[in-house]
Amino acid sequence: MRRVTLFVNGTSTNGKVVAVYGSLDDLLSVASSKLGIRASSVYNGNGGLIDDISLIRDDDVLYISDGDSFEDPQEDLRGPEKCQTHTDWLTLNVGGRCFTTTRSTLVSKEPESMLAHMFREKGEYQSLMPISFMRQLLFSQFTSYCYPLPALSPWHSLDVWGNKQDSQGAFLIDRSPDYFEPILNYLRHGQLIINEGINPLGVLEEARFFGIEQLAEQLENLIKSTQPPDDHSPLTRKEFIRFLLATTTKSELRCQGLNFNGADLSRLDLRYINFKMANLSGANLMHANLSGANLERADLSMACLDGANLQGVKMLCTNAEGASLRGCNFEDPAGIKANLEGANLKGVDMEGSQMTGINLRVATLKNAKLKNCNLRGATLAGTDLENCDLSGCDLQEANLRGSNVKGAIFEEMLTPLHMSQSVR
Repeated sequence: MRRVTLFVNGTSTNGKVVAVYGSLDDLLSVASSKLGIRASSVYNGNGGLIDDISLIRDDDVLYISDGDSFEDPQEDLRGPEKCQTHTDWLTLNVGGRCFTTTRSTLVSKEPESMLAHMFREKGEYQSLMPISFMRQLLFSQFTSYCYPLPALSPWHSLDVWGNKQDSQGAFLIDRSPDYFEPILNYLRHGQLIINEGINPLGVLEEARFFGIEQLAEQLENLIKSTQPPDDHSPLTRKEFIRFLLATTTKSELRCQGLNFNGADLSRLDLRYINFKMANLSGANLMHANLSGANLERADLSMACLDGANLQGVKMLCTNAEGASLRGCNFEDPAGIKANLEGANLKGVDMEGSQMTGINLRVATLKNAKLKNCNLRGATLAGTDLENCDLSGCDLQEANLRGSNVKGAIFEEMLTPLHMSQSVR
């Protein structure tokens, strides 16, 4: 019986001593099992291809190849196609842009990633390949193995993926360089940093493609934190401010139908935002600037808007029942009139508000408090003012035709109320 020492082609470590028996195919089968590669060729120490089992002598040192030509393990490894150490520099040509890094950067941080498998030193064996790498590998020509999977050398992996090297020796990777850059920086220092203008969704897809699971998890959390909730739970002040900061002043921020129930939006600049049909019930909008905002058919019931700037606001058919609008300013110096036509203002407290020229046509202000309000030139035609407290108001030139003033209080009026202004 003859004994020989087997090494993976191009290496001189992690050898295996085996007994030689039977045919050359039997030896290749044993080598595949011992070395974890798909053995197909046997070379002697001089690089000679052995095609007959009888040529093997006792105590020979043999090199087993999975199809590659012979690589001398003692040769001076200087070219880009030779095995290198973890400190060797590599250049990657990703989508036409070159990135220079070290092998350890690609291998150490995420050892189960596709990049780690592509650039790991020959002979470094991983018992379990990452799911993402295996998924992509299934599309290659090597679709199944009947023995343990080999540790792929950088060049063998690149061949599997169809990647080559350019004229400068840089490894060609057909992916987006913009999305690859944050991934490479993450592998360098462990921090997720995405430059302005780079879509995190693109980086996430690349992280998943390369099997960098920890980074993918961070990106998923980042994307989730910058998106509105999928359910109907109310937006918080923090979430809404993030949306405001991410929107340029020239862009229209549409918040149609969003849920702000009970949200604290006080003292925020909300000018010209579209809140049409939004749920602002119980929201805190004290001293907020809602100039030119669209609150048509929005729910502002029980909300607090004390001291808010409502110049030129659109509140057609808005439900603000029980809301507090004390000291609000509806008067726009530019002459744009606030429009609250058909709004439900039952029981609202609007004491001391400036409402010159406001349109409250066919609105409902039953049991509302409008003490000391400036309603000069306001349109109140067809408005329900039953039991409304209008004491101390300025109603000069206000249109009250067809309004319901049953039980309304008109004490301490600043200007006389002419009966021609109210016919009901």
